[in-house]
Amino acid sequence: MSWFLAALKKYAVFSGRARRKEFWLFALFAYLIYIVLGVLGAATKTPALMAVAGIIALGFLLPTWGVTVRRLHDTGRSGWWILFGIVPLVGPITLLVFYCLDSEAGANKYGPNPKETPALV
Repeated sequence: MSWFLAALKKYAVFSGRARRKEFWLFALFAYLIYIVLGVLGAATKTPALMAVAGIIALGFLLPTWGVTVRRLHDTGRSGWWILFGIVPLVGPITLLVFYCLDSEAGANKYGPNPKETPALV
């Protein structure tokens, strides 16, 4: 949970690097929240709950982009690769591979390797 909160604290930070752990735990907790709210909204058919789910999804948009761009930076790629996800079939698969790759060893042009620096979390 601390990795999820750390990503939320870096709400719109698109510089630096994010470890795989930070990226995947943020994605896990965000999707769990989406699923719980979606199931509750569908089960109760409450418009207010569905509206809250939509607002939370919009609220997670910038942190999701931020942690994704930082994850791409960690693999040595530009954050603009996120746009490659628009390409049908090939784009999301390629990005998934990039998200799963290990960090680039040592410092790169986006900053020091977060695995090698002491965690602040």
